[in-house]
Amino acid sequence: MDDVTFDMVCFPSEDIVAREIEGELIIVPLVAGIGDTDDELYTLNETGKAIWSRLDGKRTLRAISEELATEFNAPLEEVGKDLSGLMNELIRRKMILVQSV
Repeated sequence: MDDVTFDMVCFPSEDIVAREIEGELIIVPLVAGIGDTDDELYTLNETGKAIWSRLDGKRTLRAISEELATEFNAPLEEVGKDLSGLMNELIRRKMILVQSV
């Protein structure tokens, strides 16, 4: 996968389970090849959780970044950089998939 574009529509892989436990979002790979190593857990911070909750396979990353900028009263450029960085990482680790549009 090349660079993230804001026209992408993404959704969580079926090869992971994500649960919120004590305020943290925990992502657990269910199969080998997800993440960097087998049996590794991943956690997302508040920004990551806000992004993850919107990865529904319907909204573009542009729409998500605009929603977050409005919700958190943050500059769109800053939100876009955070979103792009997280998406690159999650796609690389095969935790999210890109919907064909």
